[in-house]
Amino acid sequence: MKIGALEISPPLFQAPMAGYSNYAFRQLLRRLGGVGLLCTEMVSARGFLELDRRYGKLPERLWGVREEPRPVSVQIWDNDPNKLAQVAERLVEDFHVSALDLNFGCPAEQITKGVACGAYLLKDPEVVGNIVSKVVRTVSPIPVTAKMRLGYTDQQLTACEVAQAIEQAGGSAVFVHGRTAQQKYRGTANWERIAEVKAAVRRIPVIGNGDIRSAADAVNNFKRYGLDGVMIGRAALFRPWIFREAAALLAGNAPPPEPTPEEQFDLIREQYEMLMGQFGSPKATILMKQFLCRFIAFRPGSKHLRVNVLHLNEPREILEAVRQFLLQTASPSSLSDSC
Repeated sequence: MKIGALEISPPLFQAPMAGYSNYAFRQLLRRLGGVGLLCTEMVSARGFLELDRRYGKLPERLWGVREEPRPVSVQIWDNDPNKLAQVAERLVEDFHVSALDLNFGCPAEQITKGVACGAYLLKDPEVVGNIVSKVVRTVSPIPVTAKMRLGYTDQQLTACEVAQAIEQAGGSAVFVHGRTAQQKYRGTANWERIAEVKAAVRRIPVIGNGDIRSAADAVNNFKRYGLDGVMIGRAALFRPWIFREAAALLAGNAPPPEPTPEEQFDLIREQYEMLMGQFGSPKATILMKQFLCRFIAFRPGSKHLRVNVLHLNEPREILEAVRQFLLQTASPSSLSDSC
């Protein structure tokens, strides 16, 4: 598929996840393969400009973006078109990003109710269109995409109108999570509603997101709902190899075997080392523990390891505990097998 002039193959997308989609995690997914487009954690446009003005620094979420392989997208958020356009221009000129994603989907109350950003903007499709138009005019021909939800509340299902506004403003694609902001991550993602968004636009691709728990889920939803692609988020924290499994199924092939326990440990060790290189030991250890709690969930004995790891602070001790655990347990074949 194409997003603007950018070719994406396979049509599988990594969802930006605050606290997880850092440089080390993106490189983990790159090594495993199967991801068509990777994306950073969401970056505050206002925070970017303030850090640069006051301290001559850039947000740590942009660490590694300049050097990492392409394609890569950066997600930014705010409600001020001018600030978003300023940051978008910097990202294109200084970082040479492949695409820019605008966040209209974050349901966190400190983003929505706190500063009227993220999914809060779904209340007004015209405002969304104005934001997209300003950023598109600033960075063209770099594609500008948008991440959104079905609406702000169950009574305000504006996704079709918002997608049309994005299309008319020159946006290149929309990623639609099948819940409202009000739902957050409760309940079930409504892919029928995502399909309605696909039917509402004429030119731009629509990528579905929400409740993909296995490679089969990704392929089935891609085909059943006639979408242009599938975005996977939380499932990739439990099974980072889900993308290569889904890519194989999309190509009509049998999925490759999952990494052996030894290979999984090597992936964890390499990710930890990358985090150490970026953040140093204390913060890298916090982020690694956060990721490990997701990675080992649903495996027999995972609760005991979580408690054990949370009380360890030395990287060597943490890695040894994880190595022993992985050698003794198997990962679930999908989240649905375990939930």
